[in-house]
Parts: sequence; structure tokens; C-alpha cells
Amino acid sequence: MPSWKLVSGLCLAFFGGLVAIAGIGYAMVGIPSENTAAKSENNVYYWEDGSQMVATGAGANRQNVTIDKIPKAMQWAVISAENKSFYSDSGVDPMGIARALANMARGGDTQGGSTITQQYVKNTYLSQEQTVSRKFKEMFISIKVGTKLTKDEILQGYLNTSYYGRDAYGIQAAAQTYYGVDAEDLSPSQCAFLAALLKGPTYYDPVDNTSYDPSATKAKNTERSKYRWGWILEQMHDDKHLTDAEYQTATKKYPMPQGLKATKGMTGQTSYLVDTAKKYVLAHSDISRTEFDKGGYQIYTTFEKDKVDALAKAVKKIESEKIDPKKRELDKHVQFGAASVKPKDGAIVALYGGAGYENDHFNNNADTSGVPVGSTWKPFVLAAAMEYGTYKDPDVGVSPLSKYNGNDHLKVRNNDGTYVLKKDNSVFFQENESDYPWGYISLRKAMEQSINTPFVQLGMDVGMSKVRDVAKASGILDQSFETLNPSFALGTSTPSAIRMADAYATFAASGKHADPYSVTEVKKDGQPLSGFDKPKVKLAMPENVANNVTDTLENVIQNGTGQNAKALGRTAAGKTGTTDSNKSAWFVGYTQQLSTSIAMFREDPKNSKLLSMNGTAGEDSIHGGDIPTSIWTEYMKAALKGDNDPGFPDAEKIGEVQDEAGAPSPTPTVSATPTPTVSATPTPTPSPSLTAPSPSATETCFGFQCEDTGGTNTGGTDGGTSSTPTATESTGNTRGNGNGGIFGGSSG
Repeated sequence: MPSWKLVSGLCLAFFGGLVAIAGIGYAMVGIPSENTAAKSENNVYYWEDGSQMVATGAGANRQNVTIDKIPKAMQWAVISAENKSFYSDSGVDPMGIARALANMARGGDTQGGSTITQQYVKNTYLSQEQTVSRKFKEMFISIKVGTKLTKDEILQGYLNTSYYGRDAYGIQAAAQTYYGVDAEDLSPSQCAFLAALLKGPTYYDPVDNTSYDPSATKAKNTERSKYRWGWILEQMHDDKHLTDAEYQTATKKYPMPQGLKATKGMTGQTSYLVDTAKKYVLAHSDISRTEFDKGGYQIYTTFEKDKVDALAKAVKKIESEKIDPKKRELDKHVQFGAASVKPKDGAIVALYGGAGYENDHFNNNADTSGVPVGSTWKPFVLAAAMEYGTYKDPDVGVSPLSKYNGNDHLKVRNNDGTYVLKKDNSVFFQENESDYPWGYISLRKAMEQSINTPFVQLGMDVGMSKVRDVAKASGILDQSFETLNPSFALGTSTPSAIRMADAYATFAASGKHADPYSVTEVKKDGQPLSGFDKPKVKLAMPENVANNVTDTLENVIQNGTGQNAKALGRTAAGKTGTTDSNKSAWFVGYTQQLSTSIAMFREDPKNSKLLSMNGTAGEDSIHGGDIPTSIWTEYMKAALKGDNDPGFPDAEKIGEVQDEAGAPSPTPTVSATPTPTVSATPTPTPSPSLTAPSPSATETCFGFQCEDTGGTNTGGTDGGTSSTPTATESTGNTRGNGNGGIFGGSSG
């Protein structure tokens, strides 16, 4: 047993060492200054070719002010809300530090309750790394700050270095950004609002911030902001920093800030490109939004300027030809979103996010949620059937020549033969867009004419979970999926334009999929950061399944609802989509080089709800084969100019003909004779018409597939989705921005 002298000696030596370490640490750290923090830089974004796109960030939106220019109401607002003992404490919260260190020891972050002094010290660090050494350094600096600076100097530094959102650092920038006034002219009510932002501008700024977090909707953010604003004013009143009269005046009306504004350089499509790239960086690194917005990063993107310009030009050209809000009331509030992705790679080369920040359009339509994709979802149903078969024979894939009933107003059956029922126990009927009596037609023909009833029943036979699995493997995110009921087969889900382009790129790449990405490299102070390797390419579905989908979608362009895309003049495949009440219209198409999606919708600017496009552009209704396909064709002509036309790999015979129960028999067999030669020049077909084709006995062959077409095709219109069995009309009617974004992760 050691003697008491040895034990006491060791204890004294240990505590002496701690004192020495603390003394050395205290001596080595310097006192921070808001002037140093104000030297934050812009972030610089680069095009795919390495040329500079734009420099943006906090470097251009910051100005320090002295304490006498900061209203007393602002000073007391943050003290009452965050650190009531500010004027009496030492500047360090030992319990908060202990909690932070304990969290870090358990593998969590190092954040804990902090004093205003500690927050000021933390704000001055351009690096927000969560380490023990940083936390101890912060503690030593806070202690020194508490002894060397006055409380007013500390408070001034804190208010000048805090982030208030909207790229505004410091109270002066915040006052100008939110209210268009200097800091000294802020009212007590406005001060309470700005103090509330310090808890997190993503959640307390009453605008839509769903691009960073799906829960940060405009409605929720407004609710949170109003509550905390009122609470802060109440605390100020309780703490005797507002008189009764001042409190009554301040709480009379919530001080709604002015709307978002475009900052320098953030105009046109640049704003949406930066938005997309920024979200990608935050989702693929441990950089916080606050740290990123302090600047100093170089972001190298996948965006190709010529293709971005071509896509914007295509939208504007077709929009100006078709949409005239001055002439037609129903042409108001029309929106477009688009994205173009490289198959076998995932690089986003172009996108169209909307009219631009300068036109008060801040939602990125290329990466939005809430716009149902309609019949562009049907290829996933067909792919699932070819890969997994049906409940009748799950070991054998379904041939695209299998026949299903294409008539209108059909009862939908469960796998046990019973009919699908609605909530009121009445039988669910699936509708087509027209009541034309198609009878039993092949799935290929049903895709060509975008007929609903065959795909709803096919989805039930395959299993909607299998359809979801195929879509997910192709790149659609979980948060985009709607309820797995019969209408799921018709595109009630709401993936973004970026995700739809990427998912169709899987078909173009013969089943190979890579997640979409917009950033190739990020540097900080010239040093590359990790986490930005190109996404891996994986096999999402069997090669021949994808090739058969492509073969079927080639026919949609040649003979079906996508005939406007024939003007591209090269081999292409694609699918149109239209939804219930004509609230959205899509075209997604591809070659081997590019996969591009175009979405069109109308939106109520007051509540972001989708509006019907019946009557828009002077038409009874808008279909995916109309304006969206025209935009797609215009863009793809420019984007692929000078490129060769490699066509697509041949599709080999797949699965077995498995007709729906009740189909006429015998089913015609497919001859094993050599593949017929198809002329490189397609036979001219009449222009699209709203009238369904009249039946005749002609036969058409594509690749290995021959079928009775049921008549000379006139390019029927695309069928919209139908109401779900639960009769929920709200599905897809309200859209949000991001919803987890295109990349997943907490930042969207």
C-alpha cells in the first residue's frame, strides 16, 4: 500500500499539472474580434469546364456597428432570451461545457448550453470542428474574454458576428435584409423577431426552407417564429426591459419581414444551380450551413453552361409561344421545372428551376416535391412486371405483349379475386381519360396510348411494393412515394425533375444506375475536402428489362402520345404524363447520352397548392405530349447538336405472354423468325389528336416484337391519374421545395 505522503504528493502533482496546463492554455489563446470574423469570404462556384460561375455568400453582406448603434431593445432581447445572467456571470457555463464534453465522449456532438460570451467566441471561429481541443480552446478564450473585455464589448461582438439567415451576418445586415432599415432604427417588436432567428433561421424565418429541411415549411416556420417572438417580448417585459405600454405596443402586430430578394449574381438559373450545389455539399460533408455561409469554399460543379443556357432558352421559347398571362387568366402562375442527367454517370449537366430570384421565384422547380408525375410512372410498373412476374407466376416475367383490358371504368381486382373497395366499401372503378372501348390490348399498346386501366391492374398483379422497389432502385427517394394503393401505378408519387431524369437514365444505361450529383470537388483554402467522389454505378435492374422498357418507350415517341418528340430527328425513348384535374404534365425522355425531364404545373402563389391547367394555353387541357414534349425536343436538339446517334442496344425477347383473366384466347404466338429490319426513316404518321384511333387489322413489328396494333395510330392523348381508392383528392396538390432534396441527408 502506498503511503499517504505518496498519495497526497501524486494528487498535488496532478492538480498542479492541471493548473499549469490551464495557465499555459490561458496564456496561449488570443482574444477574438468581430473585425477579424468580418473578413469572411465569398464562396466561388465553377462550371464543369472550370470557369467561374459566380461568387456569393456572406463576404458581401456584412457590416459591423458599434454598441451605441444597436437598440437597447435588441440587446435586452437576446439577453432575456438566451442569457439572463449575462451582466453578472463569468462568461463561462461550466455545466454547459461538461454536457458538451460528455456528449462528445458518447460519440455525439459537442454542443451544450452556452453563455453569450461563449457563443461570441464560437462565432469568431471560421472552423466549427467538433473536437475536445476546440472546446477547451473555446473555454480558455471565453475566460480571457470575460476578464479582458467589457460586457458591452462582448455583446457588441456577439450581435455583429451572429448569423441571421438569408446570407446576413451581423445585426446591421440583418436589419437591412429583413426590414430594409439600419439597425439603430429597429423597433422593439422587430428586435424580438431578429432575436428569435438566432435560435435557427432555417426554422424561425417565416419563408419556405424545405430545401434544407422538409419540416421547415412556410406555415410551420411562421408558427414557430410568432411563438418565439411573443415569448421573447414576454421575457423582456417580465425582466423589466419593456414597460407595460411598450409591451402592449410591441405585441399588437407580428412584424412580418419583407420577402426574399435576389443577391448580387444570384439571377436567372444561377440561383438554382447554386441552391442545388450547396445542398449537395451540405448533404455530403459535416460542414454546417452556418460555417458554409461564412465563405471561403470553392465548389466545382457538373453544370455545363451551354446546356443550362439551352434548357432555359427552350423553356422561354415554348412558353412565349404558348403561354400569355396578359391575354388569358388561366395562363397565370404556370411553372416549369426541368433537369438533364448523364446516363451511366449521374452528373447533372443542366436544370431549369424557374423564372429566377429576381422575379421573386425562390423555389427550385428542378428539385421540388409535391408535383405528381402521372403516367411517366408506368414504365416502372412494366419493368417490375418483366423482372418479378405476377402473383400467378412470380418466377416468370411478364412479356410486354401480354394483353390486359384497356376499357374505361373497370373494377380493379385484388390478388384473391375480390374487388378493391373504397373507404365506404363501394367498389373502386379505374377510369381512363376517354371512354374509348380498347378491349384487351397489349401492355406495349397500353404504354403507347398511355391507357390507365391495364397498368393499374398490372400493378395489382405484380404488387405495388415491387413497383416501388424498382423505382427506388432506379433512384427515386423514399420520401417521394405515395400510398401503395391502385393509383400508385399511375404516378401519384412526387419525385423531383432531377430524380425523374436520373431514374429514366437507368433505362438508357441498360439497367445501370448512379445517384445524381452536382459537385465534383470542394476546396477550402485551396485544399480539397473529402466526401465528393463520383457516385458508384450499380445494376438497378436486369439489362434486358431496361432494354425492353426502352424499346417500348421508343414506340411511345414513334406512334404514341410522345410523337412531338420525333422532331428531334434521332433515336430516343420517352413517356408522357398527365395527372388528375390536369394539375401537372410531364415528359421524360432520353438518348444514350442524355436523360431529360420536363415538368409543367400551375401553382397558387398564396398557398403553393396546384391549380388545374384546364384552359391553359387556350387548350381544353394540357398533356405531357404537348408543351412539355415540345420543350424537351427543343432542348435536346441543342444539347445533342454535333453528337452521333448511337441508338439503343437491341431488346431481346423477355418473359412470357401472361394475359389478364378474361382476355380472348388463343393468344397469338411470337414467331422465332429473324428480327425484321426496321427502316431508319419512320413512316410518317398523322399528327396527334384527341380522338382515339379506330380499330383495324394492321400489324406492327418493333425489334423482336410483333403485335396487332388495333388500328392506324393517331397519337392518342396521355391518360391522367385517377383518384385513389380512399378518394384523397389532396395528393400532390401542395408542393414543397426539396423534401429531402435530390440527394437525401438531413440537409436535403
